[in-house]
Amino acid sequence: MTTATAPVLAPSPAPAWARRAAHGIALCALPSGLWRIAMASGVYVGYSDQVLRDVFDIPGWGIVYVVGLSVLTELAALLPLLLVSGRWRVAVQPKVLGLVAWGVSGLLVFLAVWQLVVAFTVESQTYMESGIAQGVWWVTFSPLFAIPGLMTAVTWSYWARHR
Repeated sequence: MTTATAPVLAPSPAPAWARRAAHGIALCALPSGLWRIAMASGVYVGYSDQVLRDVFDIPGWGIVYVVGLSVLTELAALLPLLLVSGRWRVAVQPKVLGLVAWGVSGLLVFLAVWQLVVAFTVESQTYMESGIAQGVWWVTFSPLFAIPGLMTAVTWSYWARHR
């Protein structure tokens, strides 16, 4: 048999832990998106009306930005499901998709570390009032820090099944 006539082996299905991790990524992005939508719809989230107007342009174009950011974040969080689903066939070679997924995993780790640095700077904490609102902010945004680890696990599973 030559390589031209050799049968193409279908990759093995994703393990259950990888499927759970991919779904976990989408769930980790959900609380922060809901927090942003609450902010855009006028629910008090710890910012004064003046800060919402001057810094975030809410009401105004800031609403479009904040809601759009929430939608894009959730759509991006759903993309790892393509790496574990057997129903979807991406029009990219598995090796190329694996390399892209590893790049995205590395970028997510970098962004998570960067966000931790930003979260503890003085300027990022000047606008929000302390107390319950800041606690709610931490609860809704802290699941985002699990995404790099989950994405790396899903990527490793995809890479191991397609090499």
